Amino acid sequence: MTENAPAYSLAHAIPSVETYRHLRTAAGLSAKTVEAATRGLPNSLFAVQVLCAGEPVGMGRVIGDGGAFYQVVDIAVLPAHQGRGLGKQIMAAISDYITREVPESAYISLIADGEAYRLYQQFGFALTAPASQGMGLKKAAG
Repeated sequence: MTENAPAYSLAHAIPSVETYRHLRTAAGLSAKTVEAATRGLPNSLFAVQVLCAGEPVGMGRVIGDGGAFYQVVDIAVLPAHQGRGLGKQIMAAISDYITREVPESAYISLIADGEAYRLYQQFGFALTAPASQGMGLKKAAG
């Protein structure tokens, strides 16, 4: 690390609604309403944030039923902080949680956008196609 490189730390904490919404949109993920974030965030099974000078610059969460099914979601790093291994730090914290807390036979899934699947493969995730295809249904406004 060079003298001018920012110092990063991890916080195992659910982001605030405002932080969550900002990190998602700034990192290029879809926007979530205040209502959706307010309802969903407290139901996180695990959450981690990357802080730079005390300010959140990245995050990731695990959601699910706490037994049979888990999903890795909200992996986001602000563009100004990308390319510094922060996504890998987020996934390492999530991987540690999975190793420590998730029971055998549980299914852990995620949706990888673009080339992000390469990061997730480093943590044991494998492409499921053609055996299975990811699908989604997004409730539209109105």
